[in-house]
Amino acid sequence: ATLTDILSALGSNLAEFFREETEEKVVFSKNEFIEKDADGVLLNWLIPNAQKNMMEPVSVELIEDASTPEDIPHEGEEFGYVLSGEITLHLGKRKYNVKQNESFYFKAEKVHYIINTKEENATFIWISSPPNF
Repeated sequence: ATLTDILSALGSNLAEFFREETEEKVVFSKNEFIEKDADGVLLNWLIPNAQKNMMEPVSVELIEDASTPEDIPHEGEEFGYVLSGEITLHLGKRKYNVKQNESFYFKAEKVHYIINTKEENATFIWISSPPNF
């Protein structure tokens, strides 16, 4: 009863006092990224366990003539921003050239993939919502 009175005087209660809160992780460092390197495609998942979130940000580096795997139509949307180089986004039957400092955004209702047809590596951030990678 005494604890209840003290907490009440402090503007709190027993539930708040004994609630165990886990602080949400907000900042992630490079050593926490999950990396996969295969067939000229370097993927870095920028947020560990992002599959449980609404978005899944990935950093992608493509060497010359490398491409991401073809992705079948699915629910959701995708966004990308080219950090360096130039990529070609294949979306259904259309192709879009996306250069450094340009972005892309589309509903993932069509088959899609990205290829680097240039001689220099291309790096871009790719965000899928909901997670799809």
